[in-house]
Amino acid sequence: MEPPFPRSELPTPALVLDVAALDRNIVAMAEWARARGLALRPHAKTHKSAEIARRQLAAGAVGICCAKLAEAEALAAESIADIHLTSPVVTPGGIARLKALAERIRLSVVADHPDNVRALAGANATIFIDVDPGKHRTGVTSPDAAVALAEATASAGLRLGGVQYYCGSEQHIATLDGRRAAIAEKTDYLRTVLAALAAAGHAVPLVTGGGTGSFAIDAELGVLTELQVGSYVFMDREYRDCELAGPVFEQALFVDASVISVNTPGMVTIDAGLKAFATDAGVPVPIGGCLRYAFMGDEQGALIGEVLPGLAAGVTLMPPHCDPTVNLYDHYWIVDGDQVIGRWSVTARGCST
Repeated sequence: MEPPFPRSELPTPALVLDVAALDRNIVAMAEWARARGLALRPHAKTHKSAEIARRQLAAGAVGICCAKLAEAEALAAESIADIHLTSPVVTPGGIARLKALAERIRLSVVADHPDNVRALAGANATIFIDVDPGKHRTGVTSPDAAVALAEATASAGLRLGGVQYYCGSEQHIATLDGRRAAIAEKTDYLRTVLAALAAAGHAVPLVTGGGTGSFAIDAELGVLTELQVGSYVFMDREYRDCELAGPVFEQALFVDASVISVNTPGMVTIDAGLKAFATDAGVPVPIGGCLRYAFMGDEQGALIGEVLPGLAAGVTLMPPHCDPTVNLYDHYWIVDGDQVIGRWSVTARGCST
């Protein structure tokens, strides 16, 4: 089935994108960053879409971020030409692919170990020092380690582009005051890393990081110079539950489903279960009506409430966590109100290597 056609005729479950809300979100963030003199490099791990990346670049983004090398390769194949990799690439095969990609586009990549930058010698890529904010996922774990990595980068003949600092665990602290206090404390530590690099004679052209939960706080604190926001384009239940600062972003991403059974009073079954939503952040939220959702298995979910939709009725749900939900689908159905007007590929779906 090719658009245009009524939204009610969508084959479900379907990943649905309100294009007008998406574009308003993209413009709002771009204008907000521009007014504060901050570079914007949105994270494509959220949408994995060449079309959405192009819209972000057209609105003023300096480039995009990718979480994985394969993600970057997929978007580069669709003419996205300025990409920052936010995860280290360390295997021999991965480094060979990175070097090949760096000959085609402007590429930067994080590192947190001297052996990694030595292995990257000869790559036409810029190196960013990944700084661990305390979670110990990746990143150098002390100012001295940051200086050692900067020195290894110079010795390998590679360009040092700056520092990356992403406080992922703090993005969803529910209260703004609580999140501000946590980010401020983490930023104080980042200042010690930057001071150590400066004292050792290493220039740090860019400090990149932040996210949808922290970007306004990061701007207030004045240390980050580039923002890696991602989920603002779509929003989800996790961010709906947070007290955010900055522009108000609209819910743009949904999953449409259909009622397939009404066999029990007080509950109906829909055709969207564990395979339709990421499950790390709880359950999706039904849009409209006083209903709650419960997972019923791989393929089904339940809507529970007093006033329920009937058999074959369409329902719309807000995903709990947008990024991994997107990765479950091959494409977005693009809607304008009650009409489906297009279909966009999830370009980098499954690109996790």
